[in-house]
Amino acid sequence: MKKLIITSICILIGLVGYSQKIYSTNSEYNADVKVYVVNSEYAADLKVYKVSSEYNADGNKGLWFFTDSEYAAQKKIYFVDSEYAADLKIYFVNSEYAAGWREASKKHLMY
Repeated sequence: MKKLIITSICILIGLVGYSQKIYSTNSEYNADVKVYVVNSEYAADLKVYKVSSEYNADGNKGLWFFTDSEYAAQKKIYFVDSEYAADLKIYFVNSEYAAGWREASKKHLMY
């Protein structure tokens, strides 16, 4: 029983603690993911909404909080100039409810 409780607590902490805290690097070589911003949500793999607080960033659903520190981020991204150089194509939306994945096969990039 004690092991079950400890395991449950660890899982909950992992789920709550995981959010999309993003740091935008100045170098492609320091990035975990290369990102290109497309002009249409239909061309995007992920529709992203920039949240104002890290507490509003929730899971891998496209709610991103941009940190000022590389060490505070779960993912480091680099914005590329070419769609073909990107690992992930994103489109910034105006509502958190519009955020989300359009291409589920790319989800692993942000875990």
